[in-house]
Amino acid sequence: MAMMNSIRVFLATSCWLISVLSQQVQADEIAKPAIVVTLGDSITKGVRTGVSSTETFSAILEHDLRQKGISAEVRNPGIGGERTDQALARLQKDVLALSPRLVVIMYGTNDSYVDPGNETSRITADQFEMNLTELTQQLRSAGVVVVLMTEPAWGKQAKPNGAGEHPNQRLEEYMKKTRATAKSEHIELIDHFQHWKEADMSGKDIGEWTTDQCHPNPEGHREIAGLMLPVIEKLLSDK
Repeated sequence: MAMMNSIRVFLATSCWLISVLSQQVQADEIAKPAIVVTLGDSITKGVRTGVSSTETFSAILEHDLRQKGISAEVRNPGIGGERTDQALARLQKDVLALSPRLVVIMYGTNDSYVDPGNETSRITADQFEMNLTELTQQLRSAGVVVVLMTEPAWGKQAKPNGAGEHPNQRLEEYMKKTRATAKSEHIELIDHFQHWKEADMSGKDIGEWTTDQCHPNPEGHREIAGLMLPVIEKLLSDK
């Protein structure tokens, strides 16, 4: 009888200990900030002459989320000049290895660009769409929430591309592919291109949001972060 009582006490103690440890693990998980990754090119990287690391849209987004009471850590592995095919090649090493809860993807400026001496974009619009879809599906297969973003529009004074066109002429075609991918994959879209285009049409010189008619200056980064905040806040708040 004494042995049976000892066994009961041992089992009860073990169950209590397991329960406490489980609650502690859950509390630790809740306490960890949500990892948000902003995946993109030099516009995402942000840092350049006239733009410090704290003035990029990724840094602003992290600050604004925390001001809203959301514990989030925004990682920014943006690389200058990058296209969607190059993003696919480093997705595991530079993104999935961070165990993100949410990844924001923004590409198209480099994919669509026509280099001097050429008449075609660096990547076709159809290949761009396929790459975006593959990026999205790989991330979602890993349980990551994905958000697609269009790139901000070039300013009016941007130099013509290799085909003699204003760069927005090609970029707009690719941004339509971004919208189509978001729709077909049933994920959130943040449409910076449309926002900047509408600002331009209303009389705003959007070149004043850039350092060189392409890359955002601190004001431009604030515009990008401001459009992102309500969407990212909602997705991180959803249980």
